[in-house]
Amino acid sequence: MANSSEGTHRVTISDIAKRAGVSKGAVSLALNDRPGVSDETRKRILAIVKELHWSPNRAARALSAAKAGACGLVLARPARILALEPFFVELISGAESELSERSIALTIQLVHTVEEEIAVYRRWWAERRVDGILMVDLRTNDPRVEELRRLGLPAVVVGGPVRDDGLPSAWHDEAPVVADVVRYLATLGHTRVARVAGLGEFVHTATRTAAFLDVTSELGLAAEVVETDFEPESGARATRKLLSRPEPPTAIVYDSDLLAVTGLGVAHQMGFAVPDDISIVAWDDSLMCGLVHPPLTAVTRDIPAYGAAATKLLLATIDGHSPGDIVTPRGVLTPRGSTGSARAAQRESAPTN
Repeated sequence: MANSSEGTHRVTISDIAKRAGVSKGAVSLALNDRPGVSDETRKRILAIVKELHWSPNRAARALSAAKAGACGLVLARPARILALEPFFVELISGAESELSERSIALTIQLVHTVEEEIAVYRRWWAERRVDGILMVDLRTNDPRVEELRRLGLPAVVVGGPVRDDGLPSAWHDEAPVVADVVRYLATLGHTRVARVAGLGEFVHTATRTAAFLDVTSELGLAAEVVETDFEPESGARATRKLLSRPEPPTAIVYDSDLLAVTGLGVAHQMGFAVPDDISIVAWDDSLMCGLVHPPLTAVTRDIPAYGAAATKLLLATIDGHSPGDIVTPRGVLTPRGSTGSARAAQRESAPTN
């Protein structure tokens, strides 16, 4: 337990119960935000906890408490986007393939913000709801990394790597794949290319954008990046913005299959022929990419295997013998009907319908 500010005595739940005039069980209920105590009693107990600077003795709890038999995944994404994006469905299927082998459950919760995500981590760990966490959408200077380390909650980042060895991660270098995509478009004669990116605060978005700008500069291509929040509506707006330019790009690379499918629809609505007027590339191949017309050129990677690899690493971390970061196979470009040679004579102006 934590030390009291009044001396070296280690404050216990018994001390808190005695001070509050309640049972140890009531203290436990209040600390874990469970029913069974009144709001007034809960507030009094929490005030005493704060006054005495009490915190759980995690080492003792780890020795005394049985494992939860569950791992957690918190997603700061709208529920409807989760339902539409094949990436998360495939990632979860890969995780489940490993967890089911050991009869371990996967607990999933959706939140709106990183702050809410951190609050879930604290509650789950305090209540022993999970034995470890799969963390996605790594951000620059991500506050979740430090909080997970502070809590002592085993965690693996899907993506990365994490700076300063903050947490183990399963990742692969995406910059070479971006270079492959841009070079492929350049060989087709495209000199004006654009990127419809996701949230710039995500490490994987920043990595792809930096690589995109580096290789387009190296090849002397005109390049533009438009950020979105991964939602179809923002992808549609970004595509309309790009195709309404006096000299629109002749190729667009999208940060997800959902964004690319949305962009394809907008291009058709605006009177652009794909791939004659505009070539389209999706990041992360999916069944959806093959069902549209024309089928989308995409970066293909084995996402279920990616989820399985991250989960294996998490289980090893929970068991106390994590091998550190693992590098998973990177994606490869799969050309399809949505990319073709750039026209020698470009349109003088973009259609506006």
